[in-house]
Amino acid sequence: MKSKKVLSLLLACAVTVSMGTTVFASTEDQIAAAQAQKQEAQAGLAEAQANISGLESKKQELESYLAELNSQYNELTDSISQLSTEAAEKEEELKNVKAQLEVAKQNAQDQYEAMKIRIQYMYEHGGSTMLEMLLSSDNLSDFMNQANNVATISTYDRNMLKKYEETQEEIKTQETQVEEEAASINSLLSEKSSKQQEVQSLVASTNDNISSYVSQISASQEEANALMAQVNSADSSIAQLMEQAEQEKAAEEAAAAAAQAAAEEAAQSEASDAAEETDESSDYSEEAADTSSDDTDYSEDSAYTEDTTYTEDTASSDSEENSDYSEDTSSDSSAASEETSSSSESSSSGQGTYLGNFKLTGYCNCAQCCGTAGNATASGVMPTAGHTVAMAGVPFGTQLLINGTVYTVEDLGTPYGHVDIYCSSHEEALNFGLQYADVYQLN
Repeated sequence: MKSKKVLSLLLACAVTVSMGTTVFASTEDQIAAAQAQKQEAQAGLAEAQANISGLESKKQELESYLAELNSQYNELTDSISQLSTEAAEKEEELKNVKAQLEVAKQNAQDQYEAMKIRIQYMYEHGGSTMLEMLLSSDNLSDFMNQANNVATISTYDRNMLKKYEETQEEIKTQETQVEEEAASINSLLSEKSSKQQEVQSLVASTNDNISSYVSQISASQEEANALMAQVNSADSSIAQLMEQAEQEKAAEEAAAAAAQAAAEEAAQSEASDAAEETDESSDYSEEAADTSSDDTDYSEDSAYTEDTTYTEDTASSDSEENSDYSEDTSSDSSAASEETSSSSESSSSGQGTYLGNFKLTGYCNCAQCCGTAGNATASGVMPTAGHTVAMAGVPFGTQLLINGTVYTVEDLGTPYGHVDIYCSSHEEALNFGLQYADVYQLN
């Protein structure tokens, strides 16, 4: 009957452990699904960030081009303003030159008319005049002076006429030059104005392109933010599932320990029952021996008394052997229990609580390792080389002793049993490679 109870207890423990294993396996499947979802979101995030980077690069190129166009536009505006001023000055100068030319022409015409009158008068009254000059002169010297005066007047008229003609030619040349300069300025002004309109059109189209890139960058940034939220949600889910898995694992281990304790208790119970049956058999033998002894005394048969004594010795010997066997069984069970307790105490003392032999890798704060560069950890602090590690399944701030160095869990990204150690550079993370080491929890 007791054996049936023990068997039922063992079967119940086995079923409990089996159910715990099934639940733990289901949790691991959920963790794997969450990690796959996280990897998919990270891949989409990396693609979105690459797209943002490309759009930002094109936007910066357009902004540089726009700055150059604005500079050209400003230069053209200044040049057009200067040319407009020069054109106005040339127009004013041309007006002055034309006015001077008109004055010179009028002076030449006046001089020419005066000279014609004098020449006509001299030719019409030339003979009498010379005679009058000769008769009216007091002497030859006076006559020569008067004749010289007439010649001087004629020479003056010719020189002034020539001078006026030269002035007219000079003014005409200056007028032609001013007209050519004004035409050149007007042509350059027209060219600059056309170029300014072209640059203005390019500025408008470039602004439109920049606005388009800004809209695309904004849309890509929203997509990246949504993917980042998915990654963070997946990290949170993985952390919760890891914690749940740890709790289920602990429950499974507790169930296994309970099953083992029940088995040990059942073994001890069977040993105790066997010992009790042995004691009862021994007592029964002793009673039988006593009865035989009384019968022997009553019949006074010495030979039979010796046989009865032999029976008592045999029963007593069997009882002692059964008792020794029970004590040995109890001693072995006690020793096993003490050994288990000692092993548990040694794993939780000295270097902290032993977690197991974990996989170690390295990572840095670059876009290749983390999707984006320069971000804070999942706990909100900036990572530090030789201090920060990433691992799910334990709270932030948990201190781990690995190869003599104390690290603090401040980031997520790897499942429980895989410690990702933060390095100061991507090259150092690559050189770290894949390692395995014993991990102890200090707090």
